[in-house]
Amino acid sequence: MKANDGIKPAEFRGAGALQRRVRRVARPVMKSLWRFDLEGFDRLPTTGPAILCPNHVSFLDSAFLMMAVPREISFVGKAEYMDSWKTRTFFPAMGMIPIDRAGGDKSAAALDAAEVVLRRGELFGIFPEGTRSRDGMLYKGRTGAARLALKVGCPIFPVGIVGTREIQPPDAVVPKVNFPRFNMRCSIRIGEPIDVARYADRDADHMVLREITDELMFEIRELTGQQYRNTYATKGGNVVSGQVENGESPVAVSP
Repeated sequence: MKANDGIKPAEFRGAGALQRRVRRVARPVMKSLWRFDLEGFDRLPTTGPAILCPNHVSFLDSAFLMMAVPREISFVGKAEYMDSWKTRTFFPAMGMIPIDRAGGDKSAAALDAAEVVLRRGELFGIFPEGTRSRDGMLYKGRTGAARLALKVGCPIFPVGIVGTREIQPPDAVVPKVNFPRFNMRCSIRIGEPIDVARYADRDADHMVLREITDELMFEIRELTGQQYRNTYATKGGNVVSGQVENGESPVAVSP
């Protein structure tokens, strides 16, 4: 039996004291290894819940965003991380909420845990594409962030991350760092918040969820300049037809 069998996401509380301590130590180290261009962080609320939705092109995306935001932030991450002794304790302590990628109720349970985080007035990060883009393009978003925002009544912030793919490409074991022949730079831009209040009385309408999500992906594309594909990305780099709507998994998962 694998370690992730029987995982209950509600048992994971999200970011806490360890993330605060690691951020204090890791931030100066990261700034010495890579160059960061940060924009729009003043748009984030100083208190209260908010959902941050970045594009996803590298393993480093969540780590860099976690270190850049001024507040603690929790993320969903694949339950397979619970199979390894190297990540089983550390990742949840850093704010990861594990998600079972089998779909259905098992995946939706991670959103329930995220709702608890948001109702505590904290930040939550979720990758709307559902997995890393293997080719660097931006793929169709899944509706988990929209569902959460409508349920909790909080804003969604589109986030554009550029440069992490060059620092650590797909399947690369270690990232490149700044040496004389490298100029490793990462740009993280936070866009204007998407206010879902105008849809508050239509939170069960799938067309509303799709409209919010499509608006989100448009704003992310504006921030990154990526080419957009109106299809769902999958772990192996294949795509799923964008015509599938009602049967989609609403939860975004980082592999």
